[in-house]
Formats: sequence, C-alpha cells, structure tokens
Amino acid sequence: MLCNDKPNIPLDSCYVLTLNTVDKIDVFIRPAYKQVIADALNYFIDTQGLNIYSWCLMSSHLHLVLRTRDGSAPAYFERDFKKYTTPIILKTIEMEMDFRKEWMMKHFEEYGKPLKRIEKFHLWQNCSSPLRVDCQQFRALMDRITHIHENPVRERIVEMPEAYVFSSARDYAGIRGLVKVKVVQQQGLFGVKMLSQN
Repeated sequence: MLCNDKPNIPLDSCYVLTLNTVDKIDVFIRPAYKQVIADALNYFIDTQGLNIYSWCLMSSHLHLVLRTRDGSAPAYFERDFKKYTTPIILKTIEMEMDFRKEWMMKHFEEYGKPLKRIEKFHLWQNCSSPLRVDCQQFRALMDRITHIHENPVRERIVEMPEAYVFSSARDYAGIRGLVKVKVVQQQGLFGVKMLSQN
C-alpha cells in the first residue's frame, strides 16, 4: 500500500540508520554526553512523530531503526537531529571535566574547515546510508533490531544486551528504557504489532 500524497513511499517503510561521529571519535563515553542523545531522541518522538523501534548508542556512533511520520527516508530527521544535538553536546563537553576536551573540540573544528560551512564545529559525519526495511517483515526487522542490541555484547561492555542502559534492548526485555520506543512484536502468523513502552 502506498501513501496517497507521496506515491513512491510505502506505508510500511522503516529505516536502519547509523550516525557516526567525525573520524569515529569516542565522544559518548560519559553519561552526560549519552543522556543528551537519549533526551534528543525523545524530543524528536514528541515533536516530529518519529517512531523508534530500536536504538543503541555506542562510543562513536548511534544505531537506529526508525520510521518518520510520513514513512519517508530519514534525511530530514538526520539533518535536524545532527543540528539539534551538536551544540548541546559541545556545550556539555565544555562543562565536563574531560581531559580530552581541547583535543575533541580542535578535531571537530578541523573537520569542518574543508567543508566551508557556516558551522564552526562538526560533531557528526555528513554521510550515512539509511537502509529501508519492510516493517511488516517481522523476521527481517527483528534481525536488524537484534543485531543493533548485540553491539555492546560484541564490544564486551556487557554480557547481556538488556544490561546496557543506552539501548532499547531493555525495553525488549520488559524493562523501561530511556527512550520512548515502540517494541516490535509478532501478531498472528504474518502480522507485526508495535507497542509503546513509555
């Protein structure tokens, strides 16, 4: 089934998206920096009708499975999210007692110089390649979600995905998480149901 006003966008489209910090700098190692991202995701859920089915914040990147309000590719969300989070993260870095502060700020500034943009500092890489997934294909969708949730396990940060606080694996284990995700559940043989956790 297709949207009436945008005939090329299937109603059941959701996207797997990974946002990387510039040069994969390990920015998100402090709880204060991580909390900015969780709060920002909730902000976009509340203000833009974003549906997040899975998320996991690692030290240098953010994994998401999401659906925009109209089902379109997440280019506008990505642009707005980066623009929204960059100044907050930079301000938080300035406030924290982080011995890497000057090094990170200099790196963020150097990255932006060849781009000749108005913004002085760049926290996020410009390119990403969202992957469209059919939200009604339960197994394919759950494979992506599980892969995202297992990132902290593969990195040996935790032994079980649900032990990692900055991830929706907690929601899928029945523990209320930090972000208002919609948990994907199979309904009947072929249906998929999205349940709000928060």
